[in-house]
Amino acid sequence: MKAWTVALSLSLAGIAAAEEPAYVPRAPLAKLDLHDGDTIVFLGDSITHQCLYTQYVEDYFYTRFPKMRLRLHNAGVGGSRAWDALLRFDQDVAAYKPKYVTVLLGMNDGKYAEYLDDVFTSYSTEMNRLLEKIDACGATAVLMTPTMFDARAKRMQQPGGFMGPKAVTFYNSTLAYYGAWLRDTASERGLGFVDMWGPLNQTTLHERRKDPAFTLIKDSVHPGAPGHVIMAAAMIEDLNLPQIVSEMKFTLQDKKWTSTAESAEITSLDGTADGLSFTSLENALPWVLPEDAQPGVRLTDLGQKFSRQTLTVSGLPTGTYTVSIDGAEVTRATGEELQAGLPLQALTKAPQYQQAAQVAELNKRRNEGPVKNLRNEWVNFQQLKFLQSQVEKNPADEAEKQRLADAEKKMPGMDERVKAAEAAAQAIEDDIFKTNQPRQHRFEIRPVAK
Repeated sequence: MKAWTVALSLSLAGIAAAEEPAYVPRAPLAKLDLHDGDTIVFLGDSITHQCLYTQYVEDYFYTRFPKMRLRLHNAGVGGSRAWDALLRFDQDVAAYKPKYVTVLLGMNDGKYAEYLDDVFTSYSTEMNRLLEKIDACGATAVLMTPTMFDARAKRMQQPGGFMGPKAVTFYNSTLAYYGAWLRDTASERGLGFVDMWGPLNQTTLHERRKDPAFTLIKDSVHPGAPGHVIMAAAMIEDLNLPQIVSEMKFTLQDKKWTSTAESAEITSLDGTADGLSFTSLENALPWVLPEDAQPGVRLTDLGQKFSRQTLTVSGLPTGTYTVSIDGAEVTRATGEELQAGLPLQALTKAPQYQQAAQVAELNKRRNEGPVKNLRNEWVNFQQLKFLQSQVEKNPADEAEKQRLADAEKKMPGMDERVKAAEAAAQAIEDDIFKTNQPRQHRFEIRPVAK
């Protein structure tokens, strides 16, 4: 009887265990699913407030998807931690009804110290609260690792400051730990993930083999424009966004020219045994960045990796050929180079490149003007909230009370100033969408006159 009872109990226990829900792993976000009218919010700290990597990603969207009007909102504030982002979340993030929210926080949360468990616990707790709020507003978060802290750049500065030698030595490793947790959190929750820390560190290591003093981050915390190009490229790569602008292929066979194209429409194809001409309407423009970003373009090989615009011509006799667009010569190439594929995105004389450069300059003006003005308004808001919390903790501190009173004086009219900055940014973006529309171009490939 006892044996039967034991067997029955074990059997029922097995059934109960089988009925318990099994752990079902979730797939991280593979790529962005974007449609006209969608909003992306770039949430972050001073590195986002710099309006550089966000600007370069905007340049990508403006040139790669000229027919798609996305709403791109920078929500970076200098000094922000996850705690600060929570305080402005409803007005600065949720109010824009985002589809995706990229999150670049952690640099300030780690308190510029070696790893401290209580500090990380506070950070991870606030970040999880932030992710819950992003989910509650109907958006998907894209977690991004904190960027690199450059200890060598810090050591090359004048001695002193608030960081001791131990903190300088270990803070980059602390940020790596935070980033590993973010990667695992993104995987567990099925969110997007971008590794910023790895590419910045790897590029720095590579370049220091040639120049030991090389840095992307002169003040040790805030990357310069080239570093922000590396960050923007990491976003395009890790979010699996399209890397091809267009591919146009022409082949001479049996005295007849034929063509195939991706992301372009070819018309009016005409040719002879030693040359051809055609009209092309491409769907996009090359990804071109402002002049101060060009060192980063070279470090990332950005054009070849993320902005391929290739013209391939097979069947021409051996020799050198002029390549003209709209009647102006843009380059010369051998028949072998044309057959291998000519990278149009590298031709600064090409009208497509020049058009994309105009887009980049307009967007630079947009970011350095109204977008920066908008972000500076939120600096005042963040300072106000911080001082309010300090006064709550120390109600007898008269100096803190005075600082709070001074901060309160900056707040009247903030809503109107925010709206004015947004309207000014919108006006420049309207000009961008007049400038970024693809145009027909007439190509001619002819042998160089002897």
